Amino acid sequence: MSRTLLALLSVLMIPVLPLQAANKIGLKPGTPDIKSAGPLAFGPDGILFIGDTQSATLFAVDTGKAQAAGKKAQINIKGINEKIAAMLGTSTREILINDMAVKPHSGTIYLSIQRGQGAAAVPLVLSLDSSGKLSELSLQNIPFAMVRLPNPPAPGGTGRRNRRRQSITDLAYIDGRILVAGLSNEDFASNLRSIPFPFEDANQGASIEIFHGAHGRFETNSPVRTFVPFNIGGEPHLLAAYTCTPLVKFPLADLKPGKQIKGTTIAELGNRNNPLDMIVYKKGNQHFLLIANTSRGVMKVTTSNLKDAQSITKRVSGGASAGVGYETIKTLKGVTQLDRLNDTQAVILTRNDEGLQSVQTISLP
Repeated sequence: MSRTLLALLSVLMIPVLPLQAANKIGLKPGTPDIKSAGPLAFGPDGILFIGDTQSATLFAVDTGKAQAAGKKAQINIKGINEKIAAMLGTSTREILINDMAVKPHSGTIYLSIQRGQGAAAVPLVLSLDSSGKLSELSLQNIPFAMVRLPNPPAPGGTGRRNRRRQSITDLAYIDGRILVAGLSNEDFASNLRSIPFPFEDANQGASIEIFHGAHGRFETNSPVRTFVPFNIGGEPHLLAAYTCTPLVKFPLADLKPGKQIKGTTIAELGNRNNPLDMIVYKKGNQHFLLIANTSRGVMKVTTSNLKDAQSITKRVSGGASAGVGYETIKTLKGVTQLDRLNDTQAVILTRNDEGLQSVQTISLP
């Protein structure tokens, strides 16, 4: 047998290994093609989920394992949008902060950013540590995974008519699943998905119907604006807030692909208002819901009676509220985003009348 043939056979017998093997949770080094940085949520081990509304795609990126932070933090950074603009060499008019999430255990704050307008806009994710240092999360050769939503709305339109921008309105990770709220292209457009992580192909999600108290009718085309997972009566639920402003509960077990489900509207929090963000926390022996809104301040809702809360099925007129009650936290003004920092503190993003945005820690009320 010739030396050339022997050499060829020896090459063929060498096992071929992938150049970039996926890790145990399905992340593989690469550069994710993120078109827009929207809703954020953290999962286990520093995994950051990023909702890309423009391409209707969910990304998971590895930000590294968290270093334990101290029990108490004091953050008060005024003009965070000015600092971001200076860092990027542009003006605040070109900066849009879409969402904020706190990395568990570390206390590092992550912000999803849009720099620029229209088709030329550039998506970025920035981190902010307790000292106020801003850093860009490099997406070059980072461990990541992605999953596309199978039935998003068509692109196009502006403002609220841009339904593709509402393909992902909020995210949350719970027990090996990433929950995704938004709009689909189905007749019942309001959609909730439960996607396993590590990612499998995204399912079509469950179509959602709710009774809207301020409008006095059942609706299927208004997306959930913000939500949190929460146990009610020992069963996992979602508490979801909608524009103008129903608060609705859904059993998590009902979120099955292709199913049409009807939520229970447990509160009408007032019309001409958009819920922006919400968290749930424990103080003493009670759990509370904290909801930031565009025009009705920050609401604190007691959750002790949610199991037996009566469903609202009749019109609530005149901008009134009904159902589960709430307290307005008058000391919190202009809050646009909030997230829990630890058991006693939250981080808030605020905006004043002049457009100045700030990040600060607060004690949970």
